[in-house]
Amino acid sequence: MRPELRSVPGAAPRGVVFGDPHVTPDGTTVITVSRTRRRRSGGDRVSAIGVYTVRDGQAVWSPAVDADRIALIGVATGFVAATLATLAVLRQPPWPAMTGTITAIRDR
Repeated sequence: MRPELRSVPGAAPRGVVFGDPHVTPDGTTVITVSRTRRRRSGGDRVSAIGVYTVRDGQAVWSPAVDADRIALIGVATGFVAATLATLAVLRQPPWPAMTGTITAIRDR
């Protein structure tokens, strides 16, 4: 590990794991960051948080994007909207009410 990376102050939050630094041919250092969580079944779940990129003494944080979570939020939002619209239509339909009384006209 490079000496300047050993002297980074502060402690990582619980469950956050930093990967081994990888130095690219152009001198950029890439450090992966992930989060581990314990499962009830006893195993660990690891999910990516992002990447630190160090170049010329400047560190840049790039967060990871979880496309599955974004898609799930979109589907859930559509489901909730469809459910609310269905309940609104069932309570008060958009067509006119056709209920009423039928009276018979009798000849005298």
